[in-house]
Amino acid sequence: MDFDFSPIVLSVKVATAAVLIVVCFAIPIATLMAKRQFPGKTIVESLLTLPLVLPPSVVGFVLLYMFGKNGPIGKLLAEFFQVTVVFSIWGAVIAAAVVSFPMMYQSVKAAIESVDSQLEQAARTLGAGEMRIFFTITIPLAWNGVVAGFVLAFARSLGEFGATLMLAGNIPGKTSTMPLAIYFASESGNTREAWILVSIMVLFSFLVIFGLNHWGKGKENAKSDGRVA
Repeated sequence: MDFDFSPIVLSVKVATAAVLIVVCFAIPIATLMAKRQFPGKTIVESLLTLPLVLPPSVVGFVLLYMFGKNGPIGKLLAEFFQVTVVFSIWGAVIAAAVVSFPMMYQSVKAAIESVDSQLEQAARTLGAGEMRIFFTITIPLAWNGVVAGFVLAFARSLGEFGATLMLAGNIPGKTSTMPLAIYFASESGNTREAWILVSIMVLFSFLVIFGLNHWGKGKENAKSDGRVA
């Protein structure tokens, strides 16, 4: 029996698209939350990180309501743009983006909070604008957290199951990502395909963790060498 590579390709496509969406939202939101104080900030931050602790099926149910044909967002997309999210690859992308957003958000926010504000203030006194400060001082100094958040969000997107099943379903070649393919291959008794996909997922997850740990230790060693010198 030939092995079907489509779940692997589809998972990479979905995870890549989801992470690009997450980056566009997580970095500016994390910057705002790290730099500003406002009434209700704790409530907003709790809502932003809520998908991290909610069961994926709950997240999927809420997304299904929001993007369904009678939902507030789904109805709008269908009427004005003729776009259907449910049972489509975009449903899988949205589900992956929502569940992986807190990973990127928390990592970036912590990194930005660790940036020395005196360096930013010094740049302001020299006439630098906020955008220039952000891209030349804040982001470079917070780069480790940004990269770590990106990698973790990609890994989380690649492994998303519950919300994807609720919103996008399991359509072979269209929405059947690796986690879904593993589940349904196991259900149908196709253990060979399930084991191959499981092995790929385990290997990838191990490489992500190993790579982040190795990279982090390398950065620490470089800082130590710099202080010694």
